[in-house]
Amino acid sequence: MPAFILQFAHCHEDFRLAELDALSELEGVAVRYDAAGYSAESPILVVEMDSAASAAKLVRRAILIRSVSEYWGSGATYAELFAEVKRTPGRWNEFMQKSFKFTVEGFGRSLTQKEKVAVIESFSFLGFEGPIRMKDAEAEFLVCEEYGETDLPVPPETPKKLWFGRIVGRGSRHLIDVFDVKKRKYLGNTTMDAELSLVMANQALAQPGTLVYDPFMGTGSFLLTCAHFGACSMGSDIDGRQIRGTAGFRRGVNGISANVAQYQVADRVLGSAVFDISRNPWRAGALFDAIVTDPPYGVRAGAKRLGRKNGTVPQKSFTVIDGVENYKRSDYYPPTVAYEMSAVVSDLLAFAAERLVVGGRLVYWLPTVADEYEPEDVPLHPALRLVANSEQPFGSWSRRLITMVKVAASPEGAGPQEAAHDPAHKNFRDKYFNRFEPL
Repeated sequence: MPAFILQFAHCHEDFRLAELDALSELEGVAVRYDAAGYSAESPILVVEMDSAASAAKLVRRAILIRSVSEYWGSGATYAELFAEVKRTPGRWNEFMQKSFKFTVEGFGRSLTQKEKVAVIESFSFLGFEGPIRMKDAEAEFLVCEEYGETDLPVPPETPKKLWFGRIVGRGSRHLIDVFDVKKRKYLGNTTMDAELSLVMANQALAQPGTLVYDPFMGTGSFLLTCAHFGACSMGSDIDGRQIRGTAGFRRGVNGISANVAQYQVADRVLGSAVFDISRNPWRAGALFDAIVTDPPYGVRAGAKRLGRKNGTVPQKSFTVIDGVENYKRSDYYPPTVAYEMSAVVSDLLAFAAERLVVGGRLVYWLPTVADEYEPEDVPLHPALRLVANSEQPFGSWSRRLITMVKVAASPEGAGPQEAAHDPAHKNFRDKYFNRFEPL
């Protein structure tokens, strides 16, 4: 199969291959690559696909892929690169009379305009006769000088690797700006940033004809991004104040309904509900094509479930106020207790195993203590298969984007398979506020 150059954005390196594999399944495009040869320190991955059209289709909604180029050559020096390009002169003929453009980029070192012009002129042997157009060119070529990452104050003068190809498709990184949380009419203190919200929508295979659910919806970021890609979405939360907009940074704007209107996805965001997911009202059986969520783990908002702390008086819920029993009043907020993180995740897996359709995906964030984490900490379930585990580090702790797929109906009586030891996410909130010192 023909070779293509994937040019990644230099961020979230541990998420790149997971998104690539999800896009391959989502778009129905077969992609071959050497996972062992992938390096998080490089922005380039050479892959094989059947055509340029398939390559463009693969990356059209990618967030972590900047562009895909038809591979024309590579080398440690320009002499090596030119030698490889000159071995296939037949592919040049198609572009002899077409308008064209060269994009020259450096990774690990900024290139001056003078250096870029010199690189472009060095490709004059191609003999293109068409006009140069900086906008809407019929053919665009990428030259990437890869210097690599370095801790030195002055970057190296000589690149480690040179890449050259014809750009055939671009990702959708512009959506990061479109969904920038600073531009939203309604915002809360737990709102997920745009880039990762979009990556999660790809991981969930959100697309027209699918139903996506967020059981800890907060201000509804995932509902927006999944709906943007055509899925129908809905959510719930135990705290209706976040949904209605009576909590958060920007109040009085009608809550998440303001964002739904802003992004024009009212026809796909089906609605929201307020309830405790551990005592949910959903009917039994498979309902959702994907569950996408960021469970509250106590850094900015503590997880809660319905319940009473010791010493509270249950009868207060039945006190008659202005002729109405307290629990029936519109301003009544039921009593809650802390919801420990490992219990949250265990209940989430059990819910997904029951409510996802076979082939549906569970995509969720799992917080962990960096020094304590082991791969066995990720809870498993007989009905779910682990697809991806990508880390976003924050020093002493990190959060992991866990992607699972439902492979079979949940066996009767089956539950999550916990690690034999206490996982690194157990009592995470207490560990966080204790600065990760032994409890």
